[in-house]
Amino acid sequence: MVDQLGDSLDRAVEQAFTRKIPQSAQAQMKYLVKQLKGTKAVAQALGVSQRTVERYVAGKLKRPRKALAARIEREVKKRWQPQIREKAKKKAASTDGIVVSTRARFGFTAAPGTTDDARIRYITQALSPQWAQRLFEARDSGATEQQLLQIAAQGLGQHYFRDNGRRAHDLDVEFTDVQEIEITL
Repeated sequence: MVDQLGDSLDRAVEQAFTRKIPQSAQAQMKYLVKQLKGTKAVAQALGVSQRTVERYVAGKLKRPRKALAARIEREVKKRWQPQIREKAKKKAASTDGIVVSTRARFGFTAAPGTTDDARIRYITQALSPQWAQRLFEARDSGATEQQLLQIAAQGLGQHYFRDNGRRAHDLDVEFTDVQEIEITL
């Protein structure tokens, strides 16, 4: 399964970066070697040989293949500006909350005789800081995509469908067939 929600959370946090990540393969490799304290650890993280990492650091190799370039960039972004990343997460989880924009199939389980057939809906909804905190904590603790989607469904159910407890009290939201989902801080 594609990690849509998890990747979207990462992209949302990356919007808070104050500087661009290193651009060249050599600069990115040097950064990773410094962060992981050695070429061997970088080679293991990227799935290449230690000698390949050393060649990029020395500037002998300059243009990695697409798959390797994507892995390098992902590993750099994962470690880039950790204090800025934590500050953005903390702000979303304490005061700002997040906005979820999704196109997915929503169905409902409610009291007998009041069920609604599932259908594709486009929803953009602000979620309170408690939902942002739950999503970030789950992501940081290694939750699966399905677990993240379940948390998002609970948040959408609370804010969008139940209007924070003002209506549809017994409504249980089913969130399936996610076609796209984007998180913004």
